Amino acid sequence: MAAVKRFPKAPAHPERVCWGCDLYCPAKSMRCGNGSDRTQHPAELFGDDWDQWGLEAEAASPPPPPPLADANTF
Repeated sequence: MAAVKRFPKAPAHPERVCWGCDLYCPAKSMRCGNGSDRTQHPAELFGDDWDQWGLEAEAASPPPPPPLADANTF
């Protein structure tokens, strides 16, 4: 069984690689045919803290409201 490649959080030169599949091909010679343009790394799109987005939102969200009383009960 082949080892699974780990997805790098902060590669040195993300612009040189297509991140669209697990082949991680050079941007100039993509083997998978995943479109005509390379897929950008999340750090290129969202910044260096891309892997932390949304984590604090779960901890800071208020608890859900209590369920409403049944309309048939008085």
